[in-house]
Amino acid sequence: MLALVGFAAIIILLITILKKWLSPLAALILVPVVALMLAGQIDSLNVFALDGIRSVSATAAMFVFAIIFFGVMSDAGLFNPFISLTLKIVGNSPTKIAIGTVALSSLVHLDGSGASTFLIAAPALLPLYDYVGMDRKVLAACIAMAAGVNNMLPWGGPTIRAATAMEVNVVEMYMPIMPIHIFGLLLVFVLAGILGFRESKRLTSAAEMSGGPKVEEELSGVDLKFFINLALTGVILYLLVSGALHPALAFMIGTVLAFLINYPKLPDQAEKIDQFAPAALMMAAVLFAAGIFTGILKGSGMLDAMATVSATVIPEFLATELPVIMGVVSMPLSLLFDPDSFYFGILPVIANIGEQVGVDPISVAHGALMGQMTTGFPISPLTPATFLLIGLTRIDLADHQKFTFPLLLILSVSMSLFGWAIGVL
Repeated sequence: MLALVGFAAIIILLITILKKWLSPLAALILVPVVALMLAGQIDSLNVFALDGIRSVSATAAMFVFAIIFFGVMSDAGLFNPFISLTLKIVGNSPTKIAIGTVALSSLVHLDGSGASTFLIAAPALLPLYDYVGMDRKVLAACIAMAAGVNNMLPWGGPTIRAATAMEVNVVEMYMPIMPIHIFGLLLVFVLAGILGFRESKRLTSAAEMSGGPKVEEELSGVDLKFFINLALTGVILYLLVSGALHPALAFMIGTVLAFLINYPKLPDQAEKIDQFAPAALMMAAVLFAAGIFTGILKGSGMLDAMATVSATVIPEFLATELPVIMGVVSMPLSLLFDPDSFYFGILPVIANIGEQVGVDPISVAHGALMGQMTTGFPISPLTPATFLLIGLTRIDLADHQKFTFPLLLILSVSMSLFGWAIGVL
């Protein structure tokens, strides 16, 4: 019963968001509450919902102040010289810009943190995309693909969870899939190039219809305040990546200093807060709603029940092909299960099923790493990082999922087939 209600809740959530029948905020709150009523546990609503809210509160705080911080920096012109420099290097070529997005995002994601990757890459590149006229969904997709594939790193959350669940060293878990990781990253560059080329054709056509290309405007302009802002941003990002301060606290302090440097007068500060607060507070509200959703599904036992049922419905004749099957379905499963429920609940059971017919359990785990909260995490409504990405790139969740899902599925399936071809899966 719990599993059925849980599956129904997630499917209804995805449908209502993708069809835009409800806003993400409304769907993330109403759907789990109704599910809890059907499960007969409505008396525990306060406990489950508040546990979920607490689990995302720090992320929400970080998000609010990050939006305001980068908004102030953008208004102050911090990114303009970098846009000018980038345009001098790549011109107005959307293809080169998309490929550069992947390169930057891949480099930033070496710390294994999706949140820090989004916080660094999206605000830095969004002004460039807007200046050239590129679709913001392309920006979100390129960052998502790079971060998703690089989430396979040994210090990434999914790989650590898989190694822990299989009771092996994380390096032992990662080394066999390193060639797949490299293959996947190369494929990301190819897909980014295709997206960029498609944008080039669209923008060329739009320019012809409007009577000519966009008029370039001067974006340079470096003064003492620029270097102060640059130094402040560098310090904040260092604190973020190094872990010396909690990200929320780092951005709170950074926001206060950014205001004092750029808008020391109180009326100017109030004006800027009014400018950036609506978007920041809306996305924070969505994060709290996502916390309610996951808190109810976890606390009620729905996620555990879903994991048990999913692991017991595999036909025996398919057991010998579990690694490849797992690789193919692992990315979409990110929409259904949070990483802990999957890697600590479903994976050990499925690996045991495979072991009974002679399949190496580690190979099954490798299949899961082809997509489950690797390529799948940047579009999953179960991860706060997804809402961080769409908030920073200023796009709608449904639009992001529709645009990026096929690309991530191509990556996941291609890596699975490559892994099968080289004998890892």
